[in-house]
Amino acid sequence: MDFRFSQDEEQFRQDLLAFLGAELPPGWEGLGDDWNLTLATRRKLAERGWLTMHWPKEYGGQEASPLLSLIFNEEMSYHRAPGRDPFGARMLGPTLMIYGSEEQKRRFLPPVARGEAQWCQGYSEPQAGSDLASLSVRAQDRGDHFLVNGSKIWTSLAHRADWMMLLARTDPEAPKHRGISFLLVDMRSPGVETRPIINMAGSHEFNEVFFDDVEVPKVNLVGERDRGWYVAVTLLDFERSGIDHAAASRRLLDDLSAFLRDDESAALIGGARRWMWDLLAERYVEAEVARLIAYRVAWMQTGGLAPNKEASISKVFGTETFQRVADTGLKILGPLGQLTGDDPRAPLHGRFQEAWRHSFANTIAAGTSEVQRNIIAGRGLGLPRG
Repeated sequence: MDFRFSQDEEQFRQDLLAFLGAELPPGWEGLGDDWNLTLATRRKLAERGWLTMHWPKEYGGQEASPLLSLIFNEEMSYHRAPGRDPFGARMLGPTLMIYGSEEQKRRFLPPVARGEAQWCQGYSEPQAGSDLASLSVRAQDRGDHFLVNGSKIWTSLAHRADWMMLLARTDPEAPKHRGISFLLVDMRSPGVETRPIINMAGSHEFNEVFFDDVEVPKVNLVGERDRGWYVAVTLLDFERSGIDHAAASRRLLDDLSAFLRDDESAALIGGARRWMWDLLAERYVEAEVARLIAYRVAWMQTGGLAPNKEASISKVFGTETFQRVADTGLKILGPLGQLTGDDPRAPLHGRFQEAWRHSFANTIAAGTSEVQRNIIAGRGLGLPRG
């Protein structure tokens, strides 16, 4: 069996690396939130057809293979590069291609392909997270539009978004997996209010979004009314691969290895010692396993297979590997590793304390580790539901 990438795939990797070398600022570390750089890079990716290269050509894509998409996401994650569009390009676009009307495709897909529209995902609620079907945001029929009331929480990039993919209950009397509809909501609509949620790492990515008599035209209903749960499940299948977490883990390990190999840097923590390298070796093995699991998911997709349980395995192992890598970094760096990036004494710009705090969200967002293990148990091992 040949485990190598093809010549064309390796050439794409080199082209992407050359692009990143030319476009990212010198010494780029991916620190902070430079939204203008994100938008500028996204448009340049779109100009090359890379932003939506996995889309069909009729919608502005290149029909790139899952392996090319994997290479793209791996290098972008490893280099902490801004510009990707997980909500519009990776999730909304493929969902509309399956369930959207022709009018919706013509209206919403081109701005995403050009890198001009930011989307967010309105799924979780204060009382409906892993048990998403318990959501209670209401969308009442008012003739030519729905009237939306309620709130969503943990909504990533809602403060940046132009549009939201919203799950709302249109039939409160139906069983909880039914009576849900999938709506496209203009975030500039009267009655939409976004409030920031600052995470424990001190960054602003999550938000709470409130809807007070928000009018959503019925032409923005995706798929059948009261059947939005099936649209939502399809969308989540586009969300999970795992390569991002594996690549981020490798980058952290490479940064820490370089730090320990530099005598002056290592002296800050009393020098590199054997137990540190032993821990790093263990984490490198785990990061490589996470990488290969993600590769297998992409390989299955290339063959037209549906890697449902495999994607869950990749998500669990990848996020928990990242968590172990961040924890290992703090053990090695000691008290200095707890300093934030604005302290000049902080090794590696305070990267590991930030990664450690973010790592807990990674095992929750996009389906908790517990939910993923249930999927693996049920669909992978054939175990009965608890």
